[in-house]
Amino acid sequence: MAKIQIYGIPNCDSVKKARKWLDANGLDYAFHDYKKTGADRATLERWADRCGWESLLNRRGTTFRKLDESDRADLDREKAIDLMLQHTSLIKRPIAQHEDGQRTLVGFSESEWENAFC
Repeated sequence: MAKIQIYGIPNCDSVKKARKWLDANGLDYAFHDYKKTGADRATLERWADRCGWESLLNRRGTTFRKLDESDRADLDREKAIDLMLQHTSLIKRPIAQHEDGQRTLVGFSESEWENAFC
């Protein structure tokens, strides 16, 4: 079993950088493709509890900008999770989770990943 689970979309530049970094550092990981496999509510809720729903929601992407104004207004944890379930591109990428369950990182930062996984 892989020690690190990476969640994202294969053609995302940040995901590509993260996977390249993991390969270069010889770290064992498994990749979860949102486009093929989706995301489940329990996982999103666990990440929201651990990292905060605000850090999970990708507000910079095209998908968020294309949402109806009513969907973008009055966001809270439950509404954000519902939107991320409907539109997996709204989940910030990559998300890395260590098998110990104690380390979950949102986005790719080489220094943060080195501290967490090396």
